[in-house]
Amino acid sequence: MRLVLMGAPGSGKGTQGVLISRRLSVPQIATGDILRSEIQSGTPLGLKANEFVGRGEYVSDELMLGIIESRLVQPDTAGGFILDGFPRTIPQAQGLDRVLGRLGIRLDAVVKLDVSKKALIERMVSRRVCPGCAAVYNIRTNPPKAEGVCDRCGRQLGLRTDDTEETVKKRLLLYEVTTAPLIDYYDGQGLLVIVLAEGKIDDVAELIERTLDQRAGKSRPGPA
Repeated sequence: MRLVLMGAPGSGKGTQGVLISRRLSVPQIATGDILRSEIQSGTPLGLKANEFVGRGEYVSDELMLGIIESRLVQPDTAGGFILDGFPRTIPQAQGLDRVLGRLGIRLDAVVKLDVSKKALIERMVSRRVCPGCAAVYNIRTNPPKAEGVCDRCGRQLGLRTDDTEETVKKRLLLYEVTTAPLIDYYDGQGLLVIVLAEGKIDDVAELIERTLDQRAGKSRPGPA
């Protein structure tokens, strides 16, 4: 399947993207990761992107679309892919449509992870990140075995600078202004699938899988 995974900051896109990727055996394409890869590899697109980064600016939509197109023609995407973190705006979505059209492929679904604003704020202000191995914990729902210490490497966990309550509220407001309109855009194309994502990680993953199976015309029994 060829999917776009969308949702507000803290909705679990990264976590669920990894699980969907494993279950479907397709790559999870996180735009931040491929951008860093292009820059580190010194590709022509990466060199151009690095000019934006060096000036402290966002990479242009045109350049980002070029980087995504170069990734989508790689052999491992032949059986499908999951786009995580892109598109974020209507112009980016329209650009992605043009890229997919050139490649002769189309999206199968756009999965929107639905989480209440209150739950999103609670999740993010409770999130802790390891500065060593980048492992992510939640002191409420997924705490480390030893308080404040990473299970993997033993480093002290910290709060991301953008995970304070004030910053989180600003990020959610920005999401509503720039990204939320994509819901109507993809709903109009008949691609939108909304999944309630406030439960446990494995339960949400199971719900996403069942929903995608149903969309693909398969039938799976619900939970006992």
